[in-house]
Amino acid sequence: MEPKSSPSSKFRNNHLLKYAALGTEMLVSIGAGLFLGYKADHWLHTLPLFSIALPLLILIGFFYKLIRETGNSKKNGSK
Repeated sequence: MEPKSSPSSKFRNNHLLKYAALGTEMLVSIGAGLFLGYKADHWLHTLPLFSIALPLLILIGFFYKLIRETGNSKKNGSK
C-alpha cells in the first residue's frame, strides 16, 4: 500500500524543487557568462574585463530576480 501524502508535504516538495531549479539556473547562467566573457575578451583583447564583468552582472540580475520571486510569495499570503 502506498502512503498518502498530505497537502503540506506536496507544498514543501514544490518549494524544494523550485529552489533546486533556481540553484541550477544560477550555476548554468554564471557558467555561460564566464564562457561568453572569456570569448569576448579573446576577441577584443581585453583579457580580464568581460570575464569578470559578465558573471557579476548575471549575479546582480539573478539576485534581483530571486528577491522579487521570494518577496511575491509572502505578499500572496503563503507562509
